Amino acid sequence: MMSLVRLLGFTTLGCGCVTGRYREVATHREVTYVEEKGRECAHQTHRRNHTLAPARFGAVASMPIAHAS
Repeated sequence: MMSLVRLLGFTTLGCGCVTGRYREVATHREVTYVEEKGRECAHQTHRRNHTLAPARFGAVASMPIAHAS
């Protein structure tokens, strides 16, 4: 079953992976997915299109997405 999500923003991790942060519309739960794995990333838990647990990533740069009103 798929749930409707809203994109909150993207983050580039220190390992080079790009993650997307989403909020599920129905439950308001936030989920972080690996959108692209960094070329030099050695973390086995960083797999494209898989979720990350909050304690397993450290953001170094963040680019929030502007929402249209």
